[in-house]
Amino acid sequence: MYKKHLGFALNLLSLGLFFPGILLTMFMLDMGMLVDLSGSSLTSTLVNKELSIMATIKELWQDDRLFVAGLIFLFSVCIPLLKTLAITLAYFAKSNSLENFLVQLVNRIGKWSMADVFVVAIFLAILSTNHADTASTEQFSIFGFKILFEVSTQTFSAAGPGFYYFTAYCLLSMIGTQLSASHISRKRVTTGL
Repeated sequence: MYKKHLGFALNLLSLGLFFPGILLTMFMLDMGMLVDLSGSSLTSTLVNKELSIMATIKELWQDDRLFVAGLIFLFSVCIPLLKTLAITLAYFAKSNSLENFLVQLVNRIGKWSMADVFVVAIFLAILSTNHADTASTEQFSIFGFKILFEVSTQTFSAAGPGFYYFTAYCLLSMIGTQLSASHISRKRVTTGL
């Protein structure tokens, strides 16, 4: 019986981590360019963004990338909320068959909700561009004078607090769901259902 209570508690705790995970900054991206021309330099920021999952969805939606925005919204927002709702209903269900159905539903949904882990993996891939530098030196002539200039870019990315909240949500939710499913399996074995 403790698995049922512990699984429910972990799912509630994961829900508390879920909302900061989708609303707080998931990652920060800063791209800058430096042009060095005969000892004088010019610096320009190309990209400076802090994006959360919800901000990313909003930006994709506004850029008419509706399919990608819809997929991220479905897998990172809707399915996790549906899982939590089903686990909560299963916890309070008076009928063993309803409880069993809801936990089995969560297990089936769980395969699809692995997409939320996929979203975290995408953000990790973005973070792997940390400190990527490029530089090229060019030379051109004007009226017989040779001018040498160097153009370099630097990309810096870092995880924000939303990344850690969302990762913790994913882990606690999976553990809580497994405990709830384990309770149902044990109950079926002991009662012969």
